[in-house]
Amino acid sequence: MSLSGKISFAELTDTGRVRDHNEDAIGTNADIGLMVLADGMGGYNAGEVASGIAVQIVTELASEAAIREELNDIDPHSGLMRQSIILRDAVYRSNKIIFQTAQSQTHCEGMGTTIVACMFYDDKVSIAHVGDSRAYRLRDGKLDQMTLDHSLLQELVDRGFYSEEEAQRSTNRNYVTRALGVEPTVEVEVHEYEVLPDDVYLLCSDGLPDMVEDDDIHLTISTFNASLDVVGQQLIDLANDHGGRDNVSVMLAQVKEAFPAKRGLLARIIGIFRS
Repeated sequence: MSLSGKISFAELTDTGRVRDHNEDAIGTNADIGLMVLADGMGGYNAGEVASGIAVQIVTELASEAAIREELNDIDPHSGLMRQSIILRDAVYRSNKIIFQTAQSQTHCEGMGTTIVACMFYDDKVSIAHVGDSRAYRLRDGKLDQMTLDHSLLQELVDRGFYSEEEAQRSTNRNYVTRALGVEPTVEVEVHEYEVLPDDVYLLCSDGLPDMVEDDDIHLTISTFNASLDVVGQQLIDLANDHGGRDNVSVMLAQVKEAFPAKRGLLARIIGIFRS
């Protein structure tokens, strides 16, 4: 089922004011409700190699699987919807390829990337992430961070050494504890959420929250949400106006109307007995 007309998308990426090249990568498949954002790291241009591989692999594998699979099936082992499994396995695969490339290509040694990806289906969204690239949701005037950073700072917050307010002001925000391509395997965090009309979802690299407070992100989305392209440009301008110390990428999705999956008679009968 194509989501064309049911969800609006926008994506922008910018080098920032300090870096001389952009190691972020972004990719969208609007028909299947897929957004992927990766923030690369590593010497020379290896960071952009890693992020490019991640976005390409996840986009290709998720798009191919979406055509073949019954996305609304539930995996009996994990309890996750099929689209979540697709997303998680695509991220696993990209980690393997990035790691192998880093091991075999001298100029790619030490490269890695964070990633955040989401996939909409059947009035739900699956969000997968590794590292400190983030997902937010604006609903009924309230902005919520949907992902928790895999970072040293977040671990210190979780253990009570920092408050959320102190963490916002910390200068040690970029020590990630999890990234693609660093080890042969990686733990991918995946969550599923119900989606409502008028929801706005934001994926971003850390170049945005490192420069812009959540309150200002909230205000910007609320003020300009009649145009996602304007929201995205305003967010990037804010990051650059506050110093632009890193590349900054934003991806936005606004739900225009419900998008329930079409089901045959047998699926509807099964659903009745499950409810």
